[in-house]
Amino acid sequence: MTSRKGKRELYRDPANGKIAGVCAGIAEYFNVEVWLVRVVTLSAFLLGWFSGLPLILYIAAWAVLDKKPAQAQREEMANMEVKKKLWQAGEPPKQALRDINRNFRALELKLRRMEQHVTTDSFHLKREIDNL
Repeated sequence: MTSRKGKRELYRDPANGKIAGVCAGIAEYFNVEVWLVRVVTLSAFLLGWFSGLPLILYIAAWAVLDKKPAQAQREEMANMEVKKKLWQAGEPPKQALRDINRNFRALELKLRRMEQHVTTDSFHLKREIDNL
């Protein structure tokens, strides 16, 4: 999907979508909330119902756009952004702080376990045997 350093590509995102993931993919491409794209799409469907053009465009996007690759989904999770405006995509600041706090606590617990292991007598004995 969106590599902040490189070019951006438009994909369907069925994992975050309701029907085919077209709105979710467009929202991710333009870095806006999915609900906003869905409201605009639904409005286009309702207002342009007699012409049928919005429905044809949605079906065409469904057929033409590729599914989002798994690697792009992993990169997205690693590069989560905090949203600054209501319509902007990303995590709310409070949720981002909670996630960061949870990650630091998990890292601290791992570090404590590692420190306990390294300071045990069996670790020192094994290390001495390995050095022989």
